[in-house]
Amino acid sequence: MNLKNDREKVLRVSRSKEQAKKSYDKISRFYDLLVGMFEKKYRNMALERLSIYEGETVLEVGFGTGHCLEQIAKSTGEAGKAYGIDISSGMLEVTRKRLEKVNLIDRVELYCGDAMDLPYNDDKFDAIFCSFTLELFDTPEIPKVLYEIKRVLKPNGRFGLISMSKEDGNSIMIKLYEWIHKKFPKYADCRPIYVRQSLVDAGFMIKNTERVKMFGLPAEIVISENK
Repeated sequence: MNLKNDREKVLRVSRSKEQAKKSYDKISRFYDLLVGMFEKKYRNMALERLSIYEGETVLEVGFGTGHCLEQIAKSTGEAGKAYGIDISSGMLEVTRKRLEKVNLIDRVELYCGDAMDLPYNDDKFDAIFCSFTLELFDTPEIPKVLYEIKRVLKPNGRFGLISMSKEDGNSIMIKLYEWIHKKFPKYADCRPIYVRQSLVDAGFMIKNTERVKMFGLPAEIVISENK
């Protein structure tokens, strides 16, 4: 598989980071009603396959409204620690309230920022989770995000994610979604990417993959290891 040629086939993300931040701030209180309910089943599947243990230190990149981060905090327990980073301050506030409501805020450290520059030390995390977030980054940014994830993940640490996948490139649903992305890039700001290929190129060892479909749109759950 020719990585350069395949990257050229992946659509670009034209909206700016500031536009993304404003957009997610605006919809943060309504995100679960607009999109979150459709993602729930698949993000839970991915998180389950990551197999987080009590006492671990775990980061979620792009935690959104905090559903998975809540589960992560429960799994790591009092002996562990959960961390989350998201570009949207609106999402952070929604997540903070969620964690406070279930008395888990003391187990979680939230940070508002860009995953291209993670504010954590090298080899800090036992596991990292990412749900429908990697495909939000522009094509040249994806290797930079994965480099940062690899940097802060411990040797042999686990990286689990679910992302829209372009592996089935001839899918009618992919072509339809990409058409929408081209026409309305500020609203349909994510797009399918080559998930496994991106991870392998970044130096991760693929442990398990699973293809799923959301209303016919291909997605992929990938569990990998930092080597």
